[in-house]
Amino acid sequence: MFRGLSLINLDAKGRLAIPTKYRAELEDCCDCQLIVTADRDRCLLLYPLPEWEVVERKLAKLPTLNKKARALQRFMIGHACECQMDGQGRILLSDSLRTFANLDKRVALLGQLNKFEIWSEDAWRGQQDSWLQEGEGAELEGLDLESFSY
Repeated sequence: MFRGLSLINLDAKGRLAIPTKYRAELEDCCDCQLIVTADRDRCLLLYPLPEWEVVERKLAKLPTLNKKARALQRFMIGHACECQMDGQGRILLSDSLRTFANLDKRVALLGQLNKFEIWSEDAWRGQQDSWLQEGEGAELEGLDLESFSY
């Protein structure tokens, strides 16, 4: 499970160094084979290959005659790129994905249990501010959180 926030510098080639605390787990769970794809929030999603395969199977089962389902399939699968973590724990993010997510020098790597989100640091800070300004639970309306406790 991946959790927490790390602020990281991309190098001149567009490589992101995975924090040391995640490297052994990624080596164990997927032999450092990862998939990075675009997310509709203008960030990137980084999956260990086995987790991505679960997502891919779910996407494949969506009805292809449904326009929203086809758009999601095209978006997520069409942007998906395989990447291998190198011996120094880095992954190369493609130019097109870096451009899509407006990634420049500083990025925020956010653990989301089975995957990571990769945001530009500025976009991440702006998104946090936006969520806080929306007020308590505005985005959670309609969700059944009765059995959820923390």
